[in-house]
Amino acid sequence: MTRIDTSQLEVKEVREGWKGRFFQSQNLTFAYYTVEAGASIHEHHHPNDEVWNVIEGQLEITVAGVTELVGPGCAVIVPPGAAHSIRALAFTRAIVVDHPRRDAIGGIEL
Repeated sequence: MTRIDTSQLEVKEVREGWKGRFFQSQNLTFAYYTVEAGASIHEHHHPNDEVWNVIEGQLEITVAGVTELVGPGCAVIVPPGAAHSIRALAFTRAIVVDHPRRDAIGGIEL
């Protein structure tokens, strides 16, 4: 068993207003984000399955042209290759899981 204390991981700012702590399993990448209100990620796509789990706050997530407001306790699945963008409507904490694992996010190596 591997135990990870995410509070001890290095904080990396992958985009303005997006601070994350990252770790990986054999097949998955985990990102624990804190996001400033108003911060956004432009529309993009990648070959990974991606699941956004909102812990606190509110995100506006657009996947393949469909926009949803996502708050605490909600999750959004982004299929591989789907165009998506995200905007924080309030200070937000979210956990994002990618499969297969990623070597970099926002140009920053993990």
